[in-house]
Amino acid sequence: MAIKLPESMAPHLRIGTCSWKYDSWKGLYYDPARRYRADDYLADYAKHLNSVEIDQWFWSLFPGGLRLPETQTVENYAASVPDDFLFSVKAPNSITLTHYYSRQPKRHEAFAGKPNKHFLSVELLDRFLERLAPLGKKLGPIMFQFEYLNKKKMPSRDVFLDRFAKFITAAPKGFQYAIESRNPNYYSPIFFEVLEEHHVGFVYLDGYYMPPIGEVFDKFQPATAEHCVVRLHGGDRIEIEKATGEIWNQIVAPKPDGLAAAARIAGANSERGINTFVNVNNHYEGSAPLTIQRFLDVLQTGIDSEPPGPSKKDV
Repeated sequence: MAIKLPESMAPHLRIGTCSWKYDSWKGLYYDPARRYRADDYLADYAKHLNSVEIDQWFWSLFPGGLRLPETQTVENYAASVPDDFLFSVKAPNSITLTHYYSRQPKRHEAFAGKPNKHFLSVELLDRFLERLAPLGKKLGPIMFQFEYLNKKKMPSRDVFLDRFAKFITAAPKGFQYAIESRNPNYYSPIFFEVLEEHHVGFVYLDGYYMPPIGEVFDKFQPATAEHCVVRLHGGDRIEIEKATGEIWNQIVAPKPDGLAAAARIAGANSERGINTFVNVNNHYEGSAPLTIQRFLDVLQTGIDSEPPGPSKKDV
């Protein structure tokens, strides 16, 4: 059964998870009696939610060459969901990484930390978007996720904004773009002004070392485009994976403050006519489907519900 949104917010709110291929969601979104293949999950997922984040195509920069989505995979995803479903998609890290990752397989150690010639490549973005064409009107925001950029990778915020502005100006038109920065010090009036000038949505990240999303909202009130994304991501992956055993069917790290802030952002955006995508990761509280139910309770009542099932202290 599909989730029910508050009537006042429904036109401007999409709620989904980060990925969807989890056997431990049986009894939540999936049939406990069914043996699922990798391609089976999405159609059942779409019976409950009308949005999902695709992050698998982010991992694209490899010393052996670039990897872009397979056309057949994109077509399968499009065919698995109804017409009113929307995908939010993380752009390839081959576009957003300034350098290759410092950890590389032994045979590719020579690439470790080397500059990435594809950084902010409009030509590569164009190729990526061509691969997404089968999604058609089911394609929502394209998110550019930038890692923490130290001075070696990027001299300053202003240099980054100048380079990003040139890139997004030349980017293909007719798409919804959004930016996630993992540099807390980049958040500033000029940062949001550049996003607004180029109609780029802001991605709130609740996790890692980023400031609480409620504080970001209160300080800057971002309204940079007709869309924005709230990513309820979580912090230390290793700790929560240990706590759950990577079985994602219970809440082990309740985050009521984050849920309340996300609800407040979604409500304010709805009043301003901004479309909000709330993307929930298993690593946020331990089970994205159960977090979504808790988030819906906050939207409906303003009160955080007790976590369903066994709950442990914050991870």
